[in-house]
Amino acid sequence: MREEEKKRSSQGFKRFFKKRWVVPAIYIASAAIILTGVLWYQSSGNSADKFNYKTTENAKKKFNEPSLVVNKSMENFAMPVKNKEEAVIQKRFYDNNAKAEDQEAALVQYKDTYVPNTGLNIAMKDGSEFEVLAALSGTVTKVEEDSLLGNVIEIQHDTGIVTQYQSVKDVKVTVGDQVDKGDVLASAGQSQLNEKAGVHVHFEIRKDGVAVNPNDYFDKPLSVLQQAKFEDEAEKSNAPADEESAGESEDGERAPSDGSSDKKEDNSNS
Repeated sequence: MREEEKKRSSQGFKRFFKKRWVVPAIYIASAAIILTGVLWYQSSGNSADKFNYKTTENAKKKFNEPSLVVNKSMENFAMPVKNKEEAVIQKRFYDNNAKAEDQEAALVQYKDTYVPNTGLNIAMKDGSEFEVLAALSGTVTKVEEDSLLGNVIEIQHDTGIVTQYQSVKDVKVTVGDQVDKGDVLASAGQSQLNEKAGVHVHFEIRKDGVAVNPNDYFDKPLSVLQQAKFEDEAEKSNAPADEESAGESEDGERAPSDGSSDKKEDNSNS
């Protein structure tokens, strides 16, 4: 009986596989199973990447480096003092387009010469000393002792864009230092150029060597100044009426000379 059953079963399998559609059906089913497995594996791998959020070091660098540039451009200029409420602007920026009385008020007298103010003279209301802070993050590119200007610190914030801090003492930084906005640079002092101002800091913002009005950029991002364009004649700050009456200092700034009683425009600092 058993042998007969085995023979019948074997014959049944043989008859089954002799049918034309059996072998193709087996191939198709096998291919479907393999394809399903591959798709499932890929899907599970994508899901893992989606939820694990793993990144390589190179990817981090590619994303981090541009963000630093963006953050720098979005940083706002600040007045270079800690307590703005206690500060006062003694002398404003000389604006070529301002009213005559405002221009006269922005002239600085040095002996018998009058020179336009190419920045802001900032002091405390009570005349006390105060710390001078970095108005924006950047790199210190100049630290000079200058009795006429009261020592000078210059910080570069972008190509062609710098801030200058004059009439300072007890300087805390050196050339090459990286400073953050709000870092202490020095203490306010005095200068021979503007002795009447007493204890103060002379603050300038310059783009491509041209002095611009700091009041126009306080609380505004660096990107505003980066995008600004100035007409040469309108913004070439205060070319001297008589160049023979002015000398040239080492950093390219004009310094007034003695012996002239007329009010003359000049590219000097105060």
